Amino acid sequence: MLMLDGTYFQGWCVLIAYDGTHVIDWQWCDKESKAAWSALLDRIPAPGMVVIDGGTGAAAAIAASWPDTRVQRCYFHIFQVIRRHLTLTPRLQPGRELLALTKALMKVQDLDAAAAWLGEYASWDARWEQFLKERTHAGTGAARPTGIHAGARWWYTHRRLRRARAMLRRLINRNELFTWLEPALQELQNATLPRTTSPLEGGPNAAIKALLRAHRGMRTAHAVIAVDWLLNSLTAHPIDPWSLVTDEYKTTTGPRQAPIEEPLGPALYDTGFSWEDGNGIQHGWGGRHRP
Repeated sequence: MLMLDGTYFQGWCVLIAYDGTHVIDWQWCDKESKAAWSALLDRIPAPGMVVIDGGTGAAAAIAASWPDTRVQRCYFHIFQVIRRHLTLTPRLQPGRELLALTKALMKVQDLDAAAAWLGEYASWDARWEQFLKERTHAGTGAARPTGIHAGARWWYTHRRLRRARAMLRRLINRNELFTWLEPALQELQNATLPRTTSPLEGGPNAAIKALLRAHRGMRTAHAVIAVDWLLNSLTAHPIDPWSLVTDEYKTTTGPRQAPIEEPLGPALYDTGFSWEDGNGIQHGWGGRHRP
């Protein structure tokens, strides 16, 4: 079992494969494309299951490089997408019901509960099918939504609800909602499988952000080396950190920049305390005596 995710900083992205305990490998790129993910996956033996956040690049790379690997979509990211479409306070009843169903995913603990959830979703889908087919026609005074071209004569009224439904339908059809509960995979792993990428988010990704936050101002090249060092230290068998040192550093002798010389004579502007500047105890209002 592996978890896959990418984290961004300074215009770069690092893709990470994590087994829940150790970093397996990582790949630098400018964005989470299929090519970038394939470069990483092709170096790793195919696992039985992989947990992803739902990016199209990762999904396409898995289908090409690991065709037999089962996919589990991260529940947290599913909820994030549904919330983006519906908000946390949907105005319409079908939206409120669908948001509640999405939250209930985290309460599923076994195959019986999964079957019950799928039954509730099927009931919701059937109950609101006709409602979600409602259309708004041009010329009725309704505002044209963003993304609807000027020549369109009509559009679906409840577009955000339809998008949320489309995502859940797709996950159900691809069997990517309850992969983590499949007995064969659990026996192979001999442990409870994850249903989110949270161990990766709270582990290596959080460590990267903490490292960069603690060392603000690093040049990009320096930051990349620092992240390489960190991820190497999180692998099961870290390599010698000195192998990450560049040849330029190895061949450089002496200080990298000239030492700062102390100025001669009195300081003109600094943070030192001076009586000559009038920094002593003042009397009266605003440092001035009242007339």
